[in-house]
Amino acid sequence: MVLKTKSQDHFKRWLTGLTALPVLIGCVVAGGLFFTSLVALAALAGLWEFFRIVVQPGAPILRQPVILVGFAAGLGLILGVHGGRPEIIGVVLSLNVVISGLLSLRRFAADRMVLEWAARQVQGVCYIPLSLSLLILLRSSADGVTWIFLLCAIIFAGDTTALYAGTLWGRHRLSPAISPGKTIEGSVAGLAAGLVVGLVAKALFMPEWEWADCILFSVAVGVAGQVGDLFESALKRSSNVKDSGTLLPGHGGVLDRIDALLFAAPVAFGLRMYIL
Repeated sequence: MVLKTKSQDHFKRWLTGLTALPVLIGCVVAGGLFFTSLVALAALAGLWEFFRIVVQPGAPILRQPVILVGFAAGLGLILGVHGGRPEIIGVVLSLNVVISGLLSLRRFAADRMVLEWAARQVQGVCYIPLSLSLLILLRSSADGVTWIFLLCAIIFAGDTTALYAGTLWGRHRLSPAISPGKTIEGSVAGLAAGLVVGLVAKALFMPEWEWADCILFSVAVGVAGQVGDLFESALKRSSNVKDSGTLLPGHGGVLDRIDALLFAAPVAFGLRMYIL
């Protein structure tokens, strides 16, 4: 029965992934409003799941003005970047803190937990929409389509390889306090898979790229992705939550699917724009 259940989970995982893949490819290639819409949907869904994880169970999330401001700030970040105004990132983040602070002061006498709501909201906006907005900037750069595909391929290959390699050969736990199922063997295999993807991409599509730069990018993105995966696991562990949601069969929630990307995107953007 256990083996049958695991087989069903893996089938759902692959079916969901293969179904979503054409949508991802189409939006990345089309760019513009299509890609921005995909990023915005992922950001808003991820924020919703994040708030459900970090606040008290059953709390009326949408009745909290601070949380609503967070959704507005996240959408503002993405639309601002889409409009070609990356400087708006700092303005939106700063205004979000100011407005959240004002709302917290007004409600503090009646609800001392409002400061916790505000802190979690600011964290969530920086954690999800801010990171994802950098994908729009990366997509709009020179050869942006190639870089987005490379980033996603490294993350997806590393994630999938780590899962199956860890299941087959994993013996030593990577971080038992956070995620008992993750192993050192799986982690190493995932990094190796990401590196192979980077090397193949360099050989086939990016001949002008230096081999050393390729290795640096692939390994750095792979490590960042695994840290992002562990970070989201820690969030869920602290709240005794197994999955962030149920929207994606076999994967859990949107946040479960993009957790690695949230940490890898800033690293990839920084390396691409300022170092490589």
